[in-house]
Formats: sequence, structure tokens, C-alpha cells
Amino acid sequence: MMMYKILALLDSKNPFEQASAHCDIPCKIYDPISAQLAVLTMIRMVDLLTELKTNDSLSFEQQATFNRLVGEKEAHGKQIKADISVIWGDYIKQPQLDNHPELHQLTHEIMLAASFAKQHIDRAATLTLLDKVNQFAEIFWQTKGVATYRAVSPYPPAEILVYPDLKA
Repeated sequence: MMMYKILALLDSKNPFEQASAHCDIPCKIYDPISAQLAVLTMIRMVDLLTELKTNDSLSFEQQATFNRLVGEKEAHGKQIKADISVIWGDYIKQPQLDNHPELHQLTHEIMLAASFAKQHIDRAATLTLLDKVNQFAEIFWQTKGVATYRAVSPYPPAEILVYPDLKA
């Protein structure tokens, strides 16, 4: 509290020019690929956790692995929510909403699906989340006038992602 008062006093005697920005990251640097990769990581963590379930009991080391896998699944679920929120909140404006009125509902569904996928060790839940994030990616690239294509990711869990066709 005292530090605030000192800074306020200094500012009143010699005010600094106020800085402002309209987005969290430099303008026009948005890409849903980080959210898509985070979903793939969640799927992979679920696959590895499912492999651990085949044991009757877990050794101390396997218990540590279990905890690490769950922790990574949780962290990537949070990342998805943050990445989608930034694009939705900072990039998506009225013109994009006019052309894609489903964006509000889709973004909300992604938040719910990410929460559900974090709460469970359920591959179907993570695949549902991937589908929604891919839909979001497809719309995102449409708003930029960039064509997309779908392809299997080149690494486990080898699921389909939406990619921008940057050659077009």
C-alpha cells in the first residue's frame, strides 16, 4: 500500500505517458496450432495412462509416471483453454462473428470439453475436444482467407488435424 502511495505521488509530480494496448500479444500473431497440439498431447497422455491400467498394481516408479502423465494432461487442458480464449477474445471481432455466428457457442463448447477431458481419463472425451478445436481452427483460417486441409499428425497419437494450406 505504501509503495502505491509513493508511486502515485511521483506520478502526480512528474506523470509518465500512459501506455495502452488492445491485445495480449502482438497484433496478427494468432494461430490455433498450439491448442491443437495441446489436444494431441492430452490424447497421448490418456493413451499412456490407459496402458498403465493394464497392470494389477503400480510400482512406485509407475505411480510417479501416472502422476506426471496426469499433470501434463491437466497442464495441456489449461493451455487449450488459454489459447482459444486469447484468439476468441483478442482476434475475433464483429466481422468474423457476422460470418461465423457459431463461434461463441463453439468456444463455449471447447471450454466445457477441455474441462471434461481434464477431469477424466477418457480417450473419447479428448477426441471430442480435438474435433471442436479443429472446427475452431478451420473457422479461424477461413476468417483469414486461408484454405485448410486435414491430415494425420506425423507423431503419436496420429490423429487428424486441420492445417492451413500456405501454398495456395
